[in-house]
Amino acid sequence: MSKDYAATRRKFLKQLTATSAMLAAGPFASVANPEQLEERIIRYQRPISPNDTIRIGIIGTGIMGHNDLETALKVPGVELAGACDLYKGRLDRMQELHGSSLYVTQDYRELLNKKDIDAVIIATSDHWHARIATDALRKQKHVYCEKPMVHKLWEGLPLIGAHRLSKKVMQVGSQRVSSIAYIKAKELYKAGEIGALNCVEATYDRQSAIGAWEYTIPTDASPQTVDWRRYLAGMPQIPFDPKKFFWWRNYKAFGTGMAGDLFVHLISGIHMITDSYGPTRIVSSGQLSYWKDGRDVPDVMTAIMDYPATKTNPAFQVMLRVNFISGGGNKSNIRLYGTEGVIELDGNGFTITHSMLPKAPGIGGYDSLNTFTTAMQEELKKQYNDRWPADDQKRPEKAPVKYKVHDGYSDHLDHFTNFFDAIRNGTQANEGPEFAFRAAAPCLAANDSYFQKRIINWDPVNMRLKA
Repeated sequence: MSKDYAATRRKFLKQLTATSAMLAAGPFASVANPEQLEERIIRYQRPISPNDTIRIGIIGTGIMGHNDLETALKVPGVELAGACDLYKGRLDRMQELHGSSLYVTQDYRELLNKKDIDAVIIATSDHWHARIATDALRKQKHVYCEKPMVHKLWEGLPLIGAHRLSKKVMQVGSQRVSSIAYIKAKELYKAGEIGALNCVEATYDRQSAIGAWEYTIPTDASPQTVDWRRYLAGMPQIPFDPKKFFWWRNYKAFGTGMAGDLFVHLISGIHMITDSYGPTRIVSSGQLSYWKDGRDVPDVMTAIMDYPATKTNPAFQVMLRVNFISGGGNKSNIRLYGTEGVIELDGNGFTITHSMLPKAPGIGGYDSLNTFTTAMQEELKKQYNDRWPADDQKRPEKAPVKYKVHDGYSDHLDHFTNFFDAIRNGTQANEGPEFAFRAAAPCLAANDSYFQKRIINWDPVNMRLKA
């Protein structure tokens, strides 16, 4: 790690903790009007040093493959050395973008055999994640794998084992884990800013055909341009279906539906902030409400997950929802409810609001007091006021505060920078396979609960199903 990088990071962490010191000193003494929402910008520009050149290969060049590659190449010292995709048209596009001499192949194993590739980005359909990641680690390649890390629960522990044996860096692509907004939210949560956590609500709603995974399909899609047999490797062979290739998220044989695609983003953020390993009990429900286009996964889905008390947090419940035909539009947020306030995270930062109980329990209003005789009411009021001074009868107040990331900030870039820093410095990535599997497993279990119509019991510490 360079001296400039280390000094800047120390400065950033010092800035992050400055607010906590003020919070501990008193209820936002710097805010003149307690009803006014104060806005604070979280500023942090991570210096990126090129150091040693890292040559990467991209496996899967669809939407996330393009986005991941574009972001990865913003990190100095990173070069593209090869691309793999099962659709020839996307390989042609890679050479249009990165030069006609770029090495391209439809067989990812050929790319892994290249000696000049140090790391790979895996952005294929979900059903290939574990197989390709395992093969890449065995070939001594560093791995950045899109979420969810695995397609099935049983794939998690073997992939973790392959990573440990390889001693290579593995990062899974839930970029919120590297977000400075989530780092700040975690700091304030750990400082007790909302009291004891008891409930989390998290949603991810959309209102468009593309948002519901009806992506554009090329006119030349055919068995001649798509290696359909390789796509189905290890599965029963079925006739070529362009939807099941280009819209793979809509089919449980190839994707993981709303739970694996979007619940996992929400759960990753919750685990990052709380340091939780995961729930012990998962139940979900859903329906196919609107997008009846042949998909076999729901377009509205909810889940409830019970998190046990641990050394890092009290017991709390998580409620998740994704809606692909939401009249409320495209919205996503996470609300952490504590006994004294709420942290609400959105794409640009978070807001903290407070609601604290007075010391006194209260008397009158919607109460049984007025059902008693006048004499009894007066006696009870006197006893109450003798026991509880006026200040104890008032609710404590704290001003709300909103934190926003600075303009141009990208947690996606921070996530990739962390990946390449870990490769260069011999450190662990922010979202290694243990964290990633503990985030993905409850989401895959939510799918099992939906399709099997039962409650799933999970051991989050040992990462195993319970009877």
